[in-house]
Amino acid sequence: QVQLIESGGGLVQAGDSLKLSCAASGRYFSSYAMAWFRQAPGKEREFVAKISGSGGTTHYADSVKGRITISRDNAKKTVYLQMNSLKPEDTAVYYCAQGSRSYIVVDTTFSVASWGQGTQVTVAS
Repeated sequence: QVQLIESGGGLVQAGDSLKLSCAASGRYFSSYAMAWFRQAPGKEREFVAKISGSGGTTHYADSVKGRITISRDNAKKTVYLQMNSLKPEDTAVYYCAQGSRSYIVVDTTFSVASWGQGTQVTVAS
C-alpha cells in the first residue's frame, strides 16, 4: 500500500499563492496517474486536478482553471499543486490521490487507489 504525505498547506490572504506537495512511498510512482481533491466544511469532496503518469496530460476542474497547475517529478516521487490568485472559496482540506492506472481521461472522474491524509488551506478575505 502506497503512502501519500501532503505538505505545504497554511493560512494565506486572498490573492496569494501556495504550492502543495504530495510525496509518495513505494515503487512504480510513474506508472500511476495522480490527482488532487478538496473538501470544504459541510461539502462533499470534489475533484480539483489530475495528471497522467508521465506528466504529459493534465485536466482541471472548471472552478480552478487558469489559477491552479498540477505537476509531478517522478524522480522525486512527488506531485505538486501550484495555486495562484487564491480566493476564500478555495478554503478546504486538500487531498492527494493515486490512481489505479497511468492514463487519465479528460473529465472529472478519477479512480482512486490511495488517499493522502490531507492538508488544510485557509484563504482569508
